Amino acid sequence: MKSNFLMTAVAVACLGFGAAANAETLRLSHQWSNTDIRHQVAQIVADGVAEAGVDLEIQIFGSQSLFKAREQYRPLSRGQLDMTVLPLSYAGGQQPAYNLTLMPGLVKNHDHAARLSASPFMAALEEKMADDDVMVLVHGYLAGGFVGKDKCITAPEDVAGLQIRAAGKSFEQMLAGANASIASMASSEIYNGIQTGVLTAANTSSSSFVSYRIYEQVSCYTPAGDVALWFMYQPMLMNKSTFDALNADQQAALLAAAEKAQAYYLEEAKKEDAASEQVFRDAGVEIAEMSQDDFNAWRALAQETSYKAFIEEVPDGQALLDMALAVE
Repeated sequence: MKSNFLMTAVAVACLGFGAAANAETLRLSHQWSNTDIRHQVAQIVADGVAEAGVDLEIQIFGSQSLFKAREQYRPLSRGQLDMTVLPLSYAGGQQPAYNLTLMPGLVKNHDHAARLSASPFMAALEEKMADDDVMVLVHGYLAGGFVGKDKCITAPEDVAGLQIRAAGKSFEQMLAGANASIASMASSEIYNGIQTGVLTAANTSSSSFVSYRIYEQVSCYTPAGDVALWFMYQPMLMNKSTFDALNADQQAALLAAAEKAQAYYLEEAKKEDAASEQVFRDAGVEIAEMSQDDFNAWRALAQETSYKAFIEEVPDGQALLDMALAVE
């Protein structure tokens, strides 16, 4: 009897081990630390899937430990990576239409960003992603601002002569139009760029400014406030073939977790701007404010530089821009 009991226990244990061993494991890559909002969004999805008990696990590789920041979209589209949280404009070289997801002055505030994510404009971009075998799991925009190593930046004339890092082609075009010199790099490289004198200014998201401790290297910060020039679409993406290969329960668990993560992303994104301002203030950094007149001057410059170039460079650029501008 005892022998039979032991044999049964071993058999059950083996079955349990086999089920665990057969669990599907997805690899998710991103560039941020584990305190960053974008990592937390990824963790919500990973935890939700684990709790669903559908033999699916998401393994997160943060801080560029699997792929470099700007090198994630291509392996994702080729099925060499399963998931990523990525500023979509980083893939603007592969799909120029994505540069519209970081266009100066296009997004008014976080609620407007959420409406853009649910609009025909985003549906048109998702069709382009599908052509690359990529799909969106979690939509999300983050706002951002400027930092200056030696001076404050609020208006276009403030960047003349500065060596500045701008996230995305459209911002680079606008800032070059204001007579700034452009240094292209991932947000994870801003700290070292300012520290070594390669940069004298930068713009990126409120989250990245805090996550990468940029407050240690600058004298002035212009956060996103009532007026925010900088909004960047930074979704969680997944290889579409990988998703399609999952069973129905796994897909349902993934989508349910993603819905929860998207609600969190929106609410926390709204808090990030004020929170970042306090972090910089506590670090002794001067805080500057962009006025509506400043914003209007930037947008007028953008219309003559980045908006114009986008329309000229992207075959359906005018239609896409009109779709984005139509979202109230």
